[in-house]
Amino acid sequence: MTTTARSGTAAPPRTLQGGDATVRRRPREKHPWTPAEKRRLRVGIAFISPWILGVLVFIAYPLIYSFAISLTRYSGMADITWVGFANYVAAFIDPLVHTAVGNTLFYAVIAVPVGIVIAIVIAIAMNQDVREIGWYRTALYIPSLIPTFALAFIFVVLVNPQTGIVNQVMKLVGIPATNLLGDPTTAKLVIVALAQMGAGNAALIFLAGLRGIPKTLYEAARVDGAGPVRQFFALTLPLLSPVILFNLITGISNGLQVFTEAYVISSGTGGLGSPDNGTLFYMLYLYKNAFSYAQLGFASAMAVLLFLAGMILSGLVYWLSKRFVNYDVTGE
Repeated sequence: MTTTARSGTAAPPRTLQGGDATVRRRPREKHPWTPAEKRRLRVGIAFISPWILGVLVFIAYPLIYSFAISLTRYSGMADITWVGFANYVAAFIDPLVHTAVGNTLFYAVIAVPVGIVIAIVIAIAMNQDVREIGWYRTALYIPSLIPTFALAFIFVVLVNPQTGIVNQVMKLVGIPATNLLGDPTTAKLVIVALAQMGAGNAALIFLAGLRGIPKTLYEAARVDGAGPVRQFFALTLPLLSPVILFNLITGISNGLQVFTEAYVISSGTGGLGSPDNGTLFYMLYLYKNAFSYAQLGFASAMAVLLFLAGMILSGLVYWLSKRFVNYDVTGE
């Protein structure tokens, strides 16, 4: 069909031929905002304004300011000296930065997957249909309420080579007493174990995911002859994949920023990062440069690099998640 528009007259609606049917496409008309719509928009902006203000003040401004400082040599007291990207170059060639990155990756690669597994086990225990489940949930969650600062001091006492309960148990099974905080590798493993005390927070999120899985799916699986193990790997785990993705992202973020545990433990064993820089994590070295060496420009450059690394890792995880995350709870 061909349509000719005469001058001074509006062109008729365009038509599309599709088989025996003819679909008419009318030009999109723009309607002005009504007073009610404008009022709802203002109310909505007013409700989210605290969040917008928080993002601008506590996220956007610090990021911009940190990047600006990273391009300078600044101690916090003397005059600012512009150095361009020299701090970034120095960060890439600094051997202690390489050590800090290695220690942080060692921690994250072990602590994050182990934490997810422990959180899932705790969530399954919290999800049992027993009479005293409220008490069990409270007991399993309480350790995550203890401040990390206090937990670090508790672990220092527990792994003491002379009086610590860990070495006492090792003696009972024939293992000689060992100064676990005196070796770079075992010191990191102690910090990994300490991090698992906070698994209760992730377990609550997994518990919510477990409660959201329809029971009819388990009933159908039992009818098909699937046992508990088969149900877990073929049903529970796939349907928990969105929750696993969330906890994986937050775990990576926390893993890259591990600081308090290393600060407390290494402070009592010979100085920050000891022994032999085995607990010199990235954030700890950043802290030392900023507040011990008064190199705020270099520390800001490290902070910017950490932000970029976190964004890249998060983007990579989101990209890979398309292969294993299942959002179809109903199975339809």
